[in-house]
Amino acid sequence: MLRMIKDKWVMAVLAVIVIVSFISVDYSMLSSISWDLARGVFSGLLKPEWSYFYDGSGEDVFSLLILTLGIGFLGTFFASIIAVPVGILSAQNLWKNGGVISRVAKIILSVLRAFPELIYAIIFVKVVGPGPFAGVLAIATHQIGMLGKLFAEEMEAIDFGPVEAMESVGAGFLQTLFFARIPQVLAIFASLIVNHFEIAVRSASTLGLVGAGGIGAPLIFAIQARNWGRVSIILLGVIVTVFVIDTFAAMLRKRLK
Repeated sequence: MLRMIKDKWVMAVLAVIVIVSFISVDYSMLSSISWDLARGVFSGLLKPEWSYFYDGSGEDVFSLLILTLGIGFLGTFFASIIAVPVGILSAQNLWKNGGVISRVAKIILSVLRAFPELIYAIIFVKVVGPGPFAGVLAIATHQIGMLGKLFAEEMEAIDFGPVEAMESVGAGFLQTLFFARIPQVLAIFASLIVNHFEIAVRSASTLGLVGAGGIGAPLIFAIQARNWGRVSIILLGVIVTVFVIDTFAAMLRKRLK
């Protein structure tokens, strides 16, 4: 009976959220939709500007996709290096007396992942200037928070059998950490890093919108100029790149299991 009442309350709250969401959206712009313009956009997207894929200028789709991959890779690389120790420190079961260090580390990780990469990119463009380095810093900062949280959760879910076995024969904190705790999560950590590399590449594709390098800058310029053929070849390049990374990452994750 109590469960049914709770379910009804949950359904009622969800219904209110859905209704409020629909009401809060302004639909007045629907009347100003230009169907001729929409047809022109779709018609242009069906005619990719193939000559822009690679022209040797360094500003073509191929070169910028390589740059975008580099931003995603370096951002994930730096984030992984920092997120591993911070994530381990924030695991609550690592500390016997509640763990002030764990709480502080978790707060830091929460703050870092509270903002999307685009916000960090805007900030870092102002700090270090426009370019790929700002994109790398933006990706790294956000992913430290994301990866650190996931690493901490995995550390908290380990099997304590090996830890207790080592402690029973006199092993110290560092010995149990490096020989009983971390070996249990290494493969999962690697899988999470691969997964976040995929996410980083997708994010890096948009950071150019705010001047943080990558394929996003020519994309926004092409959209503003209504050069739909160029928009089309850029989007195709991004789609193919993401598909290749997804396939490669899936194969890598299978090997890590």
